[in-house]
Amino acid sequence: MSILEHRKAIDRIDQQIIRLLNERTEHALKIGSIKLKQGEEIYAPHRERAVLNRVARLNRGPLPDEAVRAIYREIMSSALAVEKPMTIAYLGPEATFTHQAALQRFGSSLRYVPVKTIAEVFTEVSKRRADFGVVPVENSTEGVVTHTLDMFMDSDLKIVAQIVMPIQQCLMSKARRNQIKRLYIHPQSLAQSRVWLQRNLPDVEIIETSSNARSAELAAREKGAAAIAGLLAAEKYGLPVLEHNVQDNAENATRFLVLGRQSPPRSGHDRTSLMFCIADRPGALHGAIAPFRRYRINMTKIESRPSKKKAWQYYFFVDCDGHAQDPKVARVLEDLAKHCVFVKVLGSYPNTD
Repeated sequence: MSILEHRKAIDRIDQQIIRLLNERTEHALKIGSIKLKQGEEIYAPHRERAVLNRVARLNRGPLPDEAVRAIYREIMSSALAVEKPMTIAYLGPEATFTHQAALQRFGSSLRYVPVKTIAEVFTEVSKRRADFGVVPVENSTEGVVTHTLDMFMDSDLKIVAQIVMPIQQCLMSKARRNQIKRLYIHPQSLAQSRVWLQRNLPDVEIIETSSNARSAELAAREKGAAAIAGLLAAEKYGLPVLEHNVQDNAENATRFLVLGRQSPPRSGHDRTSLMFCIADRPGALHGAIAPFRRYRINMTKIESRPSKKKAWQYYFFVDCDGHAQDPKVARVLEDLAKHCVFVKVLGSYPNTD
C-alpha cells in the first residue's frame, strides 16, 4: 500500500472510532443516570480497574499495554466529565507530584482544584465542594505522611482508591549544569536525592521551598538557578531537564489516597485500611492484632500515632489484604472490637500494587 492508501485507511478507522466512542459514552451516561437515582457515586474505582485490566488483556500490539491503559484512562475521564461535572481537590500547588497522581488516576477532562494543606483537601470533600480528594500518605524512602493519618481521627471520609506512583526526581534549569549556583528544592525531594546532590553538585547553595512546583517556579525566574522536581513542573515552567532520575533510590515511589464519601464494593483484589485504639493494659496490642493471624489475613502495614487527646494514648493505623465485607476480614473486625476501645474502618478499595 502507498502512503495515500494507508492514510485513507486511517481516515476510515478514525470514523469508526469516533462513532464507537460516542456509542460507548451513551452507555456510560445511562449507567450514570441509574447511579444518580440510586444515590451512588458516579466514579467506580473497582469498575475502572476491571476495565483497564481487561483492555490490557485484549491488547495484541503493537501498542504497549501502558499506552492502551493511558488511552482508556482519558476515554473514561471524558465520559465522567460528560456524566457529571466533577471536581478533584488535591494538595497543591499545580504541577506537584500530588497533582500528577491525581491526573494519573482521573485523567485530564475533570476539574482540578489545588489547596494549600492536607486538612483543606479533607474539608473540600467533606463539605461537598469537591467530589474527591487526593493526598499523599507514604513514601518508600521517607515513610508515612503523619498529617494525613492524623486527619482520619476526626473525619468521616473514606479511602476509595489508592495511587502508587514512581517518583522521578529531575534536575532542571535554564543554565548549563556547570553554571548552576543555587538549587531550589522541597525537603522531601532533598531527602530523596541527598547522596546524588553531594556527589554531583557539592558546591551549590541549597534553598528549601514549600513545594516542588515552587522550586521550579523560582528556578525559572533566576539566572544560574536550578530545581529538583517532577516532569510536570518542568513542563509548566518551561525548564529544560538536565538530568532524569536523580533520586537515590531507583525504586522510590509515593502512595497517594483518593478520598470520597462512599466505600466502593468488593473488586476481588482489595485492601482495607483501619485505625484502632487499644485499652491501657498489658498485652492489649498483642490481643488486638492476634485475629489477623488467626484468620490468616495479611497485615501489610501498621503505624502508631499519638491521639493528641490523652497523654500516652495511641492510635494504630493498619492496612490489610481483603475487603471489609469479606467474611474473614469481617470476623477480624469483630474480634478487634473486643480488644479495643475504638475501631474505625477508613475504607476498602481496589489494591493496585
